[in-house]
Amino acid sequence: MTAFTLNRRKFLAASGGAAATAATASLWGTSALASGSVIAAIYPGTWEESFRSIVAPALQEAAGVTVEFDPAYAVDQIAKARAARALPPFDVFVLDPGPAATGAEMGLYQPIDTSKLKNADKLPQVFVSEMAIPVAAQVVGIAYNPTKFDTPPTGWAQLFEEPYVSRLGLTGFQTTFGTTSLIEIAKAFGGSLTDIDPAMEKIKEVLPKIAAVAQPSAMAGLFQQGEIDVMYTNTQTVASLKGRGVDIEFAVPDTGAIAFVTTMHIIDGAENLDNAYAYIDTVISAGVQEALMQEPYNFIPVNSDVPLLDTLPMTSLDAMNDFVRHDWTQINPLRPGWIERFNREVAA
Repeated sequence: MTAFTLNRRKFLAASGGAAATAATASLWGTSALASGSVIAAIYPGTWEESFRSIVAPALQEAAGVTVEFDPAYAVDQIAKARAARALPPFDVFVLDPGPAATGAEMGLYQPIDTSKLKNADKLPQVFVSEMAIPVAAQVVGIAYNPTKFDTPPTGWAQLFEEPYVSRLGLTGFQTTFGTTSLIEIAKAFGGSLTDIDPAMEKIKEVLPKIAAVAQPSAMAGLFQQGEIDVMYTNTQTVASLKGRGVDIEFAVPDTGAIAFVTTMHIIDGAENLDNAYAYIDTVISAGVQEALMQEPYNFIPVNSDVPLLDTLPMTSLDAMNDFVRHDWTQINPLRPGWIERFNREVAA
């Protein structure tokens, strides 16, 4: 994808405004009257599908800008940006907290002027920074099948007791939801943000009883097939499964739900700076946020003008200020070792 992006940039520079716009419009099936374009990294899967369906036409209508999506997971976005500093491969990152902290440490972003974003004051300001704009919220807790248990699990430690442990699905530290959940499990057994030993020891103690240990991408399928009936996950996964008719509910642990946001960042040296602002502002606009909240995408909006669905574990975005959050500058140096250890001691 990087090679295509570089060739496209050279083509745009050589061809002039009208011809380049027409070529881009033809490529993406949009009007040739667009005033410019922007290249945005996007997560493959639900994010890419929803942004192509909702964000791209909204940006075209609102600003006359076409968007070219570059599907890449967070670590790949960081790697591509580092490898092409002289010619940034895209204009806008989309990142979860861990990779976002890594990108900040590497100096991959340029400061964001929030005065250029009409919707910036509608965002939960605790998550807004000079380098980051929140675009979707994530709430993590415990998912369970209400038809299989008389009472829902109430805390992280309870997952390792019957009747839950024999129906429990475990996944490791590869994802943000997995990492934060395992940290909270560690805390429940005496650990801390940087000490996951108690979680690992407890997991190994009960491992013969656990229903499944699997990759993050497999967890929803295992739940839907009835191979597991309890797992840690985010509300988006719960809503998606419920939309398919799966018996599933979300439980807030007694220590509180975990909250984090996915953020967008403008890459240092972005070629399409004005259009990058237009793109981000479109993503956080009320109409787009409300559309992304609906099935089948089930994003949690960050624009305060969007009424939250009653299926979410809070009535307003302000509640997220009291949810459990984590310092990824402390987690990132330890996380590769945690991933390797989980794979060796639990998933092997």
